[in-house]
Amino acid sequence: MIGSSLLKKGNERLAGMAAMLVGVAAFAFMDAGLKLLTAHYPAVQVAALRGLAALPVVFAWSMYSGGVRQLIQVRWPLHLARGVMSVFMMVTFAFALKSLTLAKVYSIFFIAPLLIALLSIVMLGERVQRAQWGAIAVGFVGVLIVLKPETSGFGWWATLAVLGTAVCYSLSSVIVKILGRTDSTQSMMFWMTAMLAFGATLLALPVWQSLATEHYPILAGVAVTGAIGQWGITVAFKHAPAASVAPLEYIGLAWVMLIDFAVWAAVPGVRTLLGAALIIASGIYLLRHETRSVMAAADKP
Repeated sequence: MIGSSLLKKGNERLAGMAAMLVGVAAFAFMDAGLKLLTAHYPAVQVAALRGLAALPVVFAWSMYSGGVRQLIQVRWPLHLARGVMSVFMMVTFAFALKSLTLAKVYSIFFIAPLLIALLSIVMLGERVQRAQWGAIAVGFVGVLIVLKPETSGFGWWATLAVLGTAVCYSLSSVIVKILGRTDSTQSMMFWMTAMLAFGATLLALPVWQSLATEHYPILAGVAVTGAIGQWGITVAFKHAPAASVAPLEYIGLAWVMLIDFAVWAAVPGVRTLLGAALIIASGIYLLRHETRSVMAAADKP
């Protein structure tokens, strides 16, 4: 009986980690679309477009898979807190994308897994194993290697903007763990997307620019990949310990480096490559560690 319970928890953890990998890949392509848009529109409008584009997709999925009741019977204060943070982190993220490469933005942002692990201890009482701390530490060293703010233009401000994004994202991810005890995945996705859409739109109205026809396909891509990414991240933090899934976001750096090269012909420097190698290695090691833990639990009577 005990072994069966451990196996169930282990399978749930692996499912959460798989959802994280899907979400990370989807967000990488979404962020590429956002970077394309930041060249033509203000950062706050790009944040609003991200929410507005994804909202119909998320709403349709929520109605199909659970109905309206699950969207109303929720813990409103925590959803509101996530909504406010979603507006802030999307605006700061879009601002950073204007002057930094995707790989640079992601590398700086990846301080988030360490923050999530620390917050999960303080706010959730989760226990972080030595191997998990090791994976997080190695990944963080990789971030420090890459972390070198630009010396011209808005480089320093962009770096600070990404750090602000990481803090809000970390807090939001921990709140997902708390909300997941009572609220559905659909409600968490819908209200975060809705609050982002309407909150960022209100802020963007004074500087709003008309959309060019050629940008609609990009916006459609942002809508689909954003919805898939939000689903993956939400499911991951709902069903698996934060310290287990957070470092897997490091894998996103491999995606954006490929996208940077394919779309903008941006070749990462030696520092970025070295840091990325450590970051990706830490995520792969953590995945192997969790898989071995589940297999060991399954072998117990």
